[in-house]
This record gives sequence, structure tokens and C-alpha cells, in this order.
Amino acid sequence: MAHVAPTSHRRATRASHRGHRSDDGPIQITTWLGLTFAFVLGLVLTGRSHVGVHAAGITLLLMLVPLTVAVFGTAFKRGFGSGKAALTTAASLAFVLVKFFF
Repeated sequence: MAHVAPTSHRRATRASHRGHRSDDGPIQITTWLGLTFAFVLGLVLTGRSHVGVHAAGITLLLMLVPLTVAVFGTAFKRGFGSGKAALTTAASLAFVLVKFFF
């Protein structure tokens, strides 16, 4: 007959990870500044004449738009943190959207 460990020795399930998310606080300033820097980098890359570099810039910007929208959605729930950095990110997002859609 196989040996089965008694229930007192078994590891407990991690109930704290099931369906519960802790509130981590407002979005950090480094997140906003990182997104703004990435937008500027994407715009610089799209301005280059090399086809691959230009395509890399467009790809970066296309990936950043939904990510930034998601960060703003989370910021509405948790708080914006630094308002000036959030406004800078919003301005860079608006500039990219205006550039590509108009």
C-alpha cells in the first residue's frame, strides 16, 4: 500500500491569490515617463528613412496605444499619481493618434 502524507503536512492552498487583487496604489511616475519616452522613441524611429527602422517605429507605436489606454483605465481606478506626468503621457498619446489618423 502506498504511503500518503497526513493532511497536516500538506501545503495549504493560497487562498489570497484566488480572485482577489490587492490595491497597489496610484500609478507610479516612472510608468508615465516610460510610456512618454517610448512614444517619443517611436516617433523618432518613424521619422527615419530606412524601411526596417521606420517599420519598427510604427510597430512600437501600435503596441503602445492599447497599453497606454489600459494604463489610463487602471489609473481611473487606482489614481493617477503624478498628474503632470500623466498629462505628458496623454499629450504624447494624443499627438501620435492625431499624426496617424489625420
